[in-house]
Amino acid sequence: MDNTLTCPVCRSDCALYDVVDFNKSCEEARGQYLPLSGTPVYYAACPACDFCYAPELYQWNLERFEREIYNQGYAAVDPDYLEIRPRNNAETLVATFGAAAHTIRHLDYGGGNGHLAQSLQQRGWNSRSYDPFVDRTVDIQQLGRFELITAFEVFEHVPDVPALMASLKLLLAPDGIVLFSTLISDGNLQRGQRLTWWYASPRNGHISLYSAKSLQILAATYGFRFASFSAGLHLFCGEIPDWAQHLIEAA
Repeated sequence: MDNTLTCPVCRSDCALYDVVDFNKSCEEARGQYLPLSGTPVYYAACPACDFCYAPELYQWNLERFEREIYNQGYAAVDPDYLEIRPRNNAETLVATFGAAAHTIRHLDYGGGNGHLAQSLQQRGWNSRSYDPFVDRTVDIQQLGRFELITAFEVFEHVPDVPALMASLKLLLAPDGIVLFSTLISDGNLQRGQRLTWWYASPRNGHISLYSAKSLQILAATYGFRFASFSAGLHLFCGEIPDWAQHLIEAA
């Protein structure tokens, strides 16, 4: 593999950072380890914006991701994704936006099995799910625009960051917000040290790791404002809508 690579976020030159076994998974944070696969996965890091990614996996097509990562064994490395995470996220959204959400269109981007959108529909939301892996026959150009887009645990899985940002830009209404979750790498990646951060887990499909600076650059590049509520929850927005003013003020 070429040791000189181009950062997908800021287009600076970056080089290989470290290598981990393909079976490195997020369950290691709970003390559970998979047997070594013997397959190396290299991560590269950008010295300009601190974005870190797995360049070889960026070349995979959807079929290979399904075969190697999002297969029948995926639930073992992400047991919350089927029901627990969608249910908890739905409760959070209802508590955050209340009745105001009944007047807007909501899209759960990267919604997987659609459980989050279905739960919100049952509560009166105008909500739908779209996942590039699942909804391959859906023309994104025909989805329309949404005042609220959520993308929970999506950004770190994406092998084409500019394409993700372009899609969000296309789908977001002028007065809309993107609420998304991904853990930022600040303080977890140190140059000259091994890549031991539990979130850097190829078996989970975590192939794009963002610093706060890299998210700020993405926001500026695509004409968004950026704010973080915590190390794991963030938003992009254009014009701040009245119904979300309280959320922006809390960021």
